[in-house]
Amino acid sequence: MGKTTSRVADLGKEWMSDPEFRAEYDALAEEFALAEALVDARANTNLTQDQIAERMGTSRTAVVRLESGRGNPSLRTLRRYAEATGTRLRLSFVPQAPTAAR
Repeated sequence: MGKTTSRVADLGKEWMSDPEFRAEYDALAEEFALAEALVDARANTNLTQDQIAERMGTSRTAVVRLESGRGNPSLRTLRRYAEATGTRLRLSFVPQAPTAAR
């Protein structure tokens, strides 16, 4: 691991030790998971963002925005992305873990 990577890792550990930062980071977990799932679906098809955009009938910029987690994609958009990657969209609701605040 290079010096820069080590510094970034150390900075990440420092930030995660801050309860306020950790709470904000954890609040974004679903958005991170969605972005990761989108990128994984595309990577598994060996398609480029340009190819996905063409299959969806949209721009590469829109695909980049989707995969970066920026914005709030509609269910329709997620279905179009799934179709473009040859996958099936599946959503689920899971019970929340109990917290001390409840």
